[in-house]
Parts: sequence; C-alpha cells; structure tokens
Amino acid sequence: MITVASEKCYTPQDLLTMPGGEHYELVDGRLVERKMSFWSSYVAGVIFRLLELFCRENRLGWVSPEGTSFQCFPSLPSRVRKADVSFIRLQRLSLAQATSEGHCPIAPDLAVEVISPNDTAYEIDEKVREFLDAGVPLVWVVNPEQRTVEIHRVGGPGAILRENDEIGGEDVVPGFRCRVGDFTLPPPGVE
Repeated sequence: MITVASEKCYTPQDLLTMPGGEHYELVDGRLVERKMSFWSSYVAGVIFRLLELFCRENRLGWVSPEGTSFQCFPSLPSRVRKADVSFIRLQRLSLAQATSEGHCPIAPDLAVEVISPNDTAYEIDEKVREFLDAGVPLVWVVNPEQRTVEIHRVGGPGAILRENDEIGGEDVVPGFRCRVGDFTLPPPGVE
C-alpha cells in the first residue's frame, strides 16, 4: 500500500465520487493506494471463488471480491478499508442494504488480506488490528510467496498455517475447508 502525499483531507464521500477512487482506501483523511501484483490478485480471486461457491451452495452469505469498501470502524468513522476478499453472513446484510450506494457500514465476518510485494508488515498489522477492533471475528492474512495463512481471531489465539495444512471457516463460515496450498496453486498446465 502506498500513501498518497497531499495537503487535502479527503472524506469517505470524496472516495465514492472521485475518478479512480476505487483504487484507494482512506486513512486519517489520506488516500492510501491499493496496489496488488498479478499473483496476489490471482490468489485473491481463487480464494473468492472457493468461498463464494461454498457459501452460495450452502446459503451462508455474501462473499465479495477485492474492491468492496467498508466504513465500519466505530472509533474511526471516516476510515474506509478494503479487504481482498470478505464474507458477511446472510442474516446480517439484507438485499436492500447490499444494493444501496456507498461504503458498506457493516463489518465483515471474515476479512482476507493477500500480501502484495509493496505491503509492509506494519501496514498489514495495522489493517488486521482495525478489522478486529471493528468486530470482525476472523481475519486471514495470506502470503502467496510463502504459501502460508496467518489466522487472527477476536479475543482468541492466532495461528500460522502452511501449504499442506487445512484451513477452515470455523464458526464464521461453518463447514468450509480446504488446503492452504489450494489458495496458491497456479492454473493447470503452468509450471
């Protein structure tokens, strides 16, 4: 993530109306550019597809790809963050809410961050803490290069899972399971 230097203090509404606003988050009135590599975007897409298929089949809720903006931080009301993949339980978000314009005011039940080459550990840790403080019960930080997933939970112990370990949705996405390596596999035929 790259913070854009500027004298102007932006608002969440500015982010919705500015050209190219979909490429930014808003932190303390400053624009933070969301740059992802091809590989991190691909991995986020695979995670989205796996979760979305499972959640649709089991009628569990809404799975959103990268680009969904959240304005759900009670202690930071003008903060806007984007997860690379997010999930909100069906009963927490109505169709009327889902189709309304603007940033989503409801914290996701699962936020997934896929590390990109330009992300710093500090930026990722800050974002994870903000999501947890907003009440997100489960956050996954996926490192495509290391083929690991760091699990973060509200009020619970974390864990680091490796490529051959199984990751589950716990009580947030009940029944979802796959190998961590399934997130980072290239398309068939690529070596």
